This record gives sequence, structure tokens and C-alpha cells, in this order.
Amino acid sequence: MVRDGSKSLTPPAWLTAGLRPAPAPVPWAAVVRAALALSLPLAAGLALDRPAYGALVSMGALSGVIGDTADAYRMRVFNIAVPQLFGALGVTLGTLVFGQGWLAVATLTLVALVSGMISSIGAVASAAGLLLLLNAVVGAGLPMPSPWWTAPLLLTLGGLVVLALTLLGWPLRRTAPERTAVAATYRTVAELYETAGTPGYERRRHAVTASLNQSYDLVLARRTRQHGRTSSLARLLAQLNVLIPLLEAAPAADLRARVHGPLPPAVAATVRALADTIEEGGARERPALPEPLFAAPARPSERAVEHALRHAVTVVHEPESDPSPRSSTRGDLHADDRLGRPAALAVRARRAARAVLLSEPSWRYGLRLALCIGLAQALVSLIAVPRSYWVALTVTFVMKPDFGSVFSRAVLRAVGTCLGLVLAALVLAEVPRGWWDVPVMAVLAALVPAFSAKGYAFQTAAVTPVILLLSDTLNQEGFGLVLPRLYDSLIGCGIALVAGYLLWPESWHSRIGDRLAEAVADTAAYVDRAFGPDPDGGGARLRARRKLYRDLSAVRSEFQRALTEPPPTGPRAAAWWPLAIAVERIVDATTAARIRVAHGAPPPDPAEVAAVARELRELAEGLRASATLVPVHADLPEDTDGVLAPVRQEVRAARAIAGPELG
Repeated sequence: MVRDGSKSLTPPAWLTAGLRPAPAPVPWAAVVRAALALSLPLAAGLALDRPAYGALVSMGALSGVIGDTADAYRMRVFNIAVPQLFGALGVTLGTLVFGQGWLAVATLTLVALVSGMISSIGAVASAAGLLLLLNAVVGAGLPMPSPWWTAPLLLTLGGLVVLALTLLGWPLRRTAPERTAVAATYRTVAELYETAGTPGYERRRHAVTASLNQSYDLVLARRTRQHGRTSSLARLLAQLNVLIPLLEAAPAADLRARVHGPLPPAVAATVRALADTIEEGGARERPALPEPLFAAPARPSERAVEHALRHAVTVVHEPESDPSPRSSTRGDLHADDRLGRPAALAVRARRAARAVLLSEPSWRYGLRLALCIGLAQALVSLIAVPRSYWVALTVTFVMKPDFGSVFSRAVLRAVGTCLGLVLAALVLAEVPRGWWDVPVMAVLAALVPAFSAKGYAFQTAAVTPVILLLSDTLNQEGFGLVLPRLYDSLIGCGIALVAGYLLWPESWHSRIGDRLAEAVADTAAYVDRAFGPDPDGGGARLRARRKLYRDLSAVRSEFQRALTEPPPTGPRAAAWWPLAIAVERIVDATTAARIRVAHGAPPPDPAEVAAVARELRELAEGLRASATLVPVHADLPEDTDGVLAPVRQEVRAARAIAGPELG
């Protein structure tokens, strides 16, 4: 058979996925902030005849610009300030071992181990670990001004510049970002109910899960720093928690809409009105729901929707001065304690330290990163070939273990560096050093947040000329920087690919099967809990469901990362993807059945529940025992009666999925 030449030359999707720009809007506020934060220090350094000092302040500001990714101002302060402290420690350690050969290799290897291990704690710790290692690499590779404390002080000052510019916009914000996030979640729920019974329901459900997770992260992160209960925070948590019954009723409403037609428009309209009320701080009038909302006699799923909606209206419109819990209901103000009441700071610190020191993944990530940094720094420090800190810097960005696929990041880093060096070459060749650096830096810095939203390769292309211009201010090498930095980047990507990817078995034996098996086993436990006794008044069932949906969201992210890997991981993830979707549908069907029972439908026989859970556990065991998908036929009856009929149908579909042998 003759193959089509054009198709044979087309690169595979897993290789080009990261080269397509994401459809993200330009963050204009961040663009202006980055331009000012990086150009003003350069101007100050030139005015004081200390251009190297200005370059170091701008370098610290660049770290703050890249790390300023949170929505809430409180989180933004935390995200900028804490990593800057670790960055100051990193550059201090690097400066102390500058030019010290084996001592520099050993120090940076140890710093890399710590950086990789603490990345498992959370987003702020991950950013702190990254800046710790990056600044240690820079300090060990570039001559810093004396005395030793000058560089960490100037780099920290750059972060404070970004922080100050960020806080200038605080009084201009119309509403708190936490309220905006909760209101946005309400709007995604309204869209979910609008698409009930249509093919778009699944896509909207995923959007709801992502939005709900983001809102909980913002609100509970605020409470983590605010141990005293305030009325506004309690009210906001209540408004977020009261969405849970609406989300539990959504799968049942979807099943009802498939058979009996669309839901009344008042459902989505009311949820949207509640979103407006939340965003405007309760300034709107209470929406009037039709009485009754559904035609009598209402079905169990319809009663579930109406009950959840009327309760949401009550909670959203209760006075802010009364944060005391109501006597009823799932999703009341006590739910914030169930869903994430933070412990004291000392307790959280002990838990984080224990998790880092006793976690196999944290040690594995740390050792992997340490090996690559050790090799890169040994090449720079010990071999008599002119090399630079850029090798270890490239390894750090590529190998940061919690940032996604090492393979795809290495490829994207190489592509982005090449694009960035083209722009850097033009700047270094045509723009004279001195005051012209200030407007050029303003333009280049503005590209960083604008391009970062498009993807990793685009961010690399924007950051590369900025770092090179700052390095040239420190070293005065001019155009001679360009080609060596290209070679260094390719060497760093090669080290990451060989020592950080090819030599590690987990790169070739993805854990997507294990993660999926765990999710199926958790789904079996959820089926048991959904129809069994719950002495906690529904709280344990609610927590189990929230945790399961978060775990499924993490599994989806793991699959999306694996899809960008080369064979065999990428094709295997593509083959297993339908089963991951099927597991989500089982959870939805179980939730719908539970809501129907709670609102009048006859409960299932315990033997039926046990049979469904047994089938799911057998499926989980089969996934753990096989590296490939094989069809496994369920023994469940095929009747269409009873509240568990949709659940049995989804379980049969999941067990019947077969995938190709992938070796």
C-alpha cells in the first residue's frame, strides 16, 4: 500500500500539541505591571550609575511576574512574597559556591533534591522550590556584586516592586476575587442545567468541576490565613456549599430531560440571578420562582431540583449580619468545616514535613531532579569547555517535576528558546547598550504575561530575550551570548531527556492505569456509601462525593499530560481515555440515583447495590493486573426498571470497553 507523502511528513499530535497557542485573552493589567516592574529598576540603575544593581532588581521582578498567577489578592501576596524569600536563600547559597568546582556541584545537587521534594506540598511550595533552585543556579554561574548579601537583597527588592505594583490595583477592584469566582461557578451551573438532556451536558459538567475546584481553592485558602470566622467569609462559604445539592441533582435532571424534554427556563435563570446577587454583594432582589416549578405530580428528580434551588435562593439572600447556621440541610454553613477547615499553621507545617519526608513520589521527584542538575553543574564546573549557568537553568525549567511531561517540556523548551534567541539576537545586535535598554525591556517584559497565557513554548520564547538582556547587563558580552546560549539550551534539554526521562522506568510505564484503577475502586466505595446508612446526616456522603470528583479531575489531568508523551505512553493513554470518561458517567449515574431516592423514589435492594459495587471492584482489580485494556463482561441484569438501572447500564458499558494491545 502506498502511503500518502503529505500525511507521512505530518508530525504526530503528541509532538505538536504544545505548539498550538491556547485561546486565552491578553491580561492587560499584568502586561502593564510587567513592563513597569522590569524597566523601572533598569532606569534607576542607569541613573545611579549602577546598571548591574538595576539588572538584579529586574531579575527578581521577572520571578515575581512569572509567579503572579493567583486571582485573589491575598493569594497573590503569598505567591509573590514566599518564593522571593526562598529565592534569596538560593542566590546566597549559589554566590557562596561560585567558582568552587565540586563544592558547587554538591551544593546545587542538594538544593535540587530539596526543590523537587517540597514541590509536592502545594502550589506556593512548588514556586518557592523553583525559585530556590533557579537563583542558586544563577548565583553559582554569574559573578555577583560584593558583599555577599547584595544580590539576595536586590533580587528580593525586585519581587517587592512587583508586589507593590500589584497592591496598587487593590482599591480599584470592584469586587473581591473570591466573590467573583463563586459567582462564576454559579453561572457554569446555570449553563449545566441549560444543557441537560443534550450532548453538551458532559462538556459543561467538566467546566463546573474545574470552576468549583477553583472557587473552593480561593475561598478556603483565604480561610487558611484567616482563622477568625467573619460573617462575610461564612456567608461566602455557605453560598458555595449550597451549590452541592444542585450539582447532586444535575445528573438526575439530565436523565429526566433526555426522556421528558428540557427543564423549565426558570431553573437556569434563577441560578444566573443568584450569581449576579453574589457578585454585587447582595444588592439584588430575591428572585421569584414559579409555584410549583414543575407540573404536578413532580417526579423525584424534579423535586430534587426544586428543593435544591429554593434552598439556594434562601441561603444566598439571607442577611450578611447573620452568619449563624440554619437548622436544616446539606450545604449549610457547617459544611465549610467538613469541606476544608484549616488546622493551625504549626499543625499544617508538621503534616507537610511528614508528607515530604515519608512520600515515595517526593523522594523520586527530588532524586530525579538532583541527578539532572548534578550532571549539568558537573559539565559546567568541571569540564574544560566554556559553558554557562544556562545549562542547569534549562534543566531546572524542563525537569520541574510537577509541571507536566518532561518530554514535551524539553521539546517545547528547545523550540521556544530558538524563537526567543532570534528576538534576542536582533536586540543585542541592533540596540546600543545604555538608556535604550529601558524601552526595549519594557516591550520585552510586556510579552512575558501575554505569551505565558498561550503555552509553555510561547512563555519560553518571551522569557529568553529578557534573561539574555539582563545577563548582558551583568557580563557585557553582547551578541556573543546568542549562539552559546542556544548550544547550552540544547545540551540542557538533552540532559533532561536522557537522565530525566529515558533512564526512568516510570517514563515508559505510565501510572494512568493505576490511577484509573484507584478511581474505579473509590467509585465502588461511593456506590456502597450512597445507598447505605450515613450517621453523619449526609456529611460523609457529601465529602466522599467531593473527594471522588476531585480525584477524577486529577485523573483527567494525568491523562491530558500522558497524551503528550511519545509512544507507548501517549497511544496507551488515548486507548484508555474512553474508560476514564465511563467512570465519570458511573459516578454521575450513582449521584442521580441517590438524589431520586432522597426525594421519593423506592430505594434499591441492598443486594443490587452490592452487585454493582462488586462489579466495579472486579473492574479495578482487572485494571491493576493488566497493562492493556481487555473486554470484561458484567454479570448485571439488563432490566431497565429500578433506580439503579442507569448505574448498571454505565457499569456494563465501562466493563465492555476494549483497547488495542499496546505491548
